[in-house]
Amino acid sequence: MRGRDVAELRAFAAVAEHESFARAAAHLGMTPSALSQTIRTLEDRLGVRLLNRTTRSVAISDAGASLLARILPALAELDVAVDDLTRNRESPHGVLRLNVTRDAALHYIAPLIAPFSAACPAVMLDITVDDRLVDIVAGGFDAGVRLGETVARDMIAIRLGGAQRMMVVAAAAYLDRHGTPSSPRDLGRHRCLNYRWPTSGAPYRWEFSRDGEALTVAVPGPVITNAPDMLVRAALDGAGIGCFFADLVRDHVAAGRLRHLLAAWSPPFPGFYLYHPSRRQVPPALRAFIDFIMRPQG
Repeated sequence: MRGRDVAELRAFAAVAEHESFARAAAHLGMTPSALSQTIRTLEDRLGVRLLNRTTRSVAISDAGASLLARILPALAELDVAVDDLTRNRESPHGVLRLNVTRDAALHYIAPLIAPFSAACPAVMLDITVDDRLVDIVAGGFDAGVRLGETVARDMIAIRLGGAQRMMVVAAAAYLDRHGTPSSPRDLGRHRCLNYRWPTSGAPYRWEFSRDGEALTVAVPGPVITNAPDMLVRAALDGAGIGCFFADLVRDHVAAGRLRHLLAAWSPPFPGFYLYHPSRRQVPPALRAFIDFIMRPQG
């Protein structure tokens, strides 16, 4: 059924209810002449008279009464559906599907779960933790969380948290045996703990910059894995030097379990962003989540 058909049926139901073209037209926000033409068009299309008119009154015909009894429940259902949609926009519910990196999930999304659930109890967060670069549209996700530098330009991106920083760290036991590097170039003589990119399978090349000089170093070492937590444990046990997001090792450095190395070579860089496809209408659950993360947190 076309939108025009629904409009014509609503016009007919309004005239039948009010028993007056003038009152029905005022209810519908149209002129009596336009309403009269709408009813004539409907009657011509159906090939039957729905309303009996005189100069002073309007009465529904037998055919019109039969049609009215059939369409009123359907029109009521349409009204309920529209009302529900409006309520959903005001009080969103449903499933919000997010694809999130491990570090972002632990340090940015996890702390939001309890307060967001309290604010929007009818929204269920379905979070997939995945360090691979994925196509969130093809994967059926509403949004993703990645480092800003990896977000495609055609996405809408909202900053999540502050700047990030990498920290090169090692345990005192390792440094006592092998010495402390004073420059990224010294890392080639050390045992380094390597991270493998989940998407490409290639080792992460450690990145450094200072005073306009940028260095990318492929480091040697005894282990490579795509599990950062395993590398942190290896660093704590003195197996070698690791390079990690600051969030993963900051507490260990503060407690003296790891030493921060080459700090001058590791400036901050743009951190994580929540991103989603450019859409004219953002799903209500996602809009609620975006509004929540942009709200100052007490």
